[in-house]
Amino acid sequence: MKKLWVLSAIMLLMTACQESLEDRCAREAQEYTRKNCPAKMDNNIILDSLTFERETHTVHYYYRLTGFADQDSVVKNLDAVNVLKRELRNTTTLKLYKDNHYRFAYTYRSEKDPEKVLLDVLLTDKDY
Repeated sequence: MKKLWVLSAIMLLMTACQESLEDRCAREAQEYTRKNCPAKMDNNIILDSLTFERETHTVHYYYRLTGFADQDSVVKNLDAVNVLKRELRNTTTLKLYKDNHYRFAYTYRSEKDPEKVLLDVLLTDKDY
């Protein structure tokens, strides 16, 4: 009986030390930004940072458009929202967050005018 009690106490301590999904997401976003950003995604897109908004369970990607892509007309001519939806549906690395109905936000700013938002998209579990 004493062994069972000790084993139960150890199991309880082990589960108490695990981080929550929210804590994990916040930590991973912060670590990714610190280690990898800014990250050139292609010739005209740079990932500046990745954050986690705990209150809304939103993983937020902040991009900067450069060169040819840094124009309103280019962004408008692309089917950007549907491309982002398709990419999110097909991304297996985010499965845990998608299974828990997290939201994903994408903000694209101009390199020429950093105050200018060229595209701002929020995707919810209904989109993926």
